[in-house]
Amino acid sequence: MKFVLDVHVHTVNSGHAYSTVSENAAHAAKIGLPFIGISDHAPAMPGGAHLYSFTNLWSLPDVIHGVRVLKGAECNILNTDGELDLTADLLAKMEFVIASFHRGTFTPADRDTHTRAAIAAMENNPDMHILGHPGDCFFEIDVEDVVETAARTRTIIEINNQSLNPGSYRFNGNGTVMKILKLCKKLGVPVLASSDAHFCTYVGGLERAKELILAAGLEEEQVLNTSAESFLAAIQRKKELFA
Repeated sequence: MKFVLDVHVHTVNSGHAYSTVSENAAHAAKIGLPFIGISDHAPAMPGGAHLYSFTNLWSLPDVIHGVRVLKGAECNILNTDGELDLTADLLAKMEFVIASFHRGTFTPADRDTHTRAAIAAMENNPDMHILGHPGDCFFEIDVEDVVETAARTRTIIEINNQSLNPGSYRFNGNGTVMKILKLCKKLGVPVLASSDAHFCTYVGGLERAKELILAAGLEEEQVLNTSAESFLAAIQRKKELFA
């Protein structure tokens, strides 16, 4: 199973990442990764990217160092209404949008609260395409309810490589992630491995996520890293559902 894209990639605009767009693209070119996506933290994140960073994304070339650079964002889920921290008009312009829980923008509560918020984010935002790192130990969810909603709303489930790192602050995520993967396989929910890179040499680092995906027995066509065309088609299917 060959991976050709990694779209959860941060730049210095995220405030706590350390590489530029050009440095990220150059590393992708070096390792033979033809597609990356820039997904800086949206403005509600303390120290995160300014709104202008997102309104001005289209000043970037589509291809940098021979790598196709997709323009997106990692939005913050703000409340149990599933509100995100970019406007609907701006979300609609993005090539992809990840939405995630972060402790700086959503105070960890109980499983029901997190589940309601994740479900609302998927149901209420037609241009939110990917649920980011749902195995986060600080934001326990009802896996069945969340993955079933992903199936119904045509939302992609992210398998976050950084969260699976033994040194990650999102510790002990493997068991939950495997449960998520098995249910995704059963329900046909597409998954996407992501590096969540905050420094350029981590771009394309998807080994732990790939290992779990293979262990769960998902077929190649269900893993969107294997084809940029499949990834973009999955995004379009969600848009069509809400049209």
